[in-house]
Amino acid sequence: MILRALIVDDEVPARRRLRRKLERIDGLEIIGEAVDGLDALAKIADDPPDLLFLDIDMPELDGLQLAADAPRTHIIFVTAHAEHAIQAFELAAIDYLLKPVREDRLREAVDRVRARRSPTSQAQLAAALRSLLPREAPVPRLTATQGDIVHVFDARRIERLSAANRYVRFVLDGHEHLLDDSLNTLEERLGPYDFVRVHRAELVNLKFVRSLRRMGATADLELLSGARVKVSRRLLPELERRLGARR
Repeated sequence: MILRALIVDDEVPARRRLRRKLERIDGLEIIGEAVDGLDALAKIADDPPDLLFLDIDMPELDGLQLAADAPRTHIIFVTAHAEHAIQAFELAAIDYLLKPVREDRLREAVDRVRARRSPTSQAQLAAALRSLLPREAPVPRLTATQGDIVHVFDARRIERLSAANRYVRFVLDGHEHLLDDSLNTLEERLGPYDFVRVHRAELVNLKFVRSLRRMGATADLELLSGARVKVSRRLLPELERRLGARR
């Protein structure tokens, strides 16, 4: 049985990551992507899917509202927000996956859809939450090699990552370290942990942002360390959205 699925997420990197993983699951056909809840409603009306992979935090119409309003279909939430899980299961979601989602959990969720024969009660769905949610989110780790030593870092402690010639540079506890990974690769890996590209050569951890100073179509970020980082014209709108900064 082929399941026809629609991906709904307002972030392009998140849609790309999810699509790559889903394309490796047999018997699953990705029929399209929607950039928000309203876009999803239009696509569902035009070509109803069997299954929605649905983010929650989206503009205009969020994932929970879409799940309540959309024509009846199987829903798997894929989100960074654990706090909405009970409400999601009350809306008869099949599964609730936390970003960054593992491929084996995606396969399990799809198998749940295939195996489902009769509606499960809301009470059973809510109770299932405790066994489905991970007790602790995985730690994003980066490694830097110096001679024969491989140094391991918790990426969440890093304020910013900067492109420097063929390397990516960061400073932690007063020491500079160099990574062989590209900034594009690190952006994809660390995006779910609140790292945001603000310039072609800068990736910033939003946890360390103190202020945003707008200068026409561009801006500067001040970080908790006192460092200032330029924000490009092209990337400013997405940064403002992630910070919740309205003009």
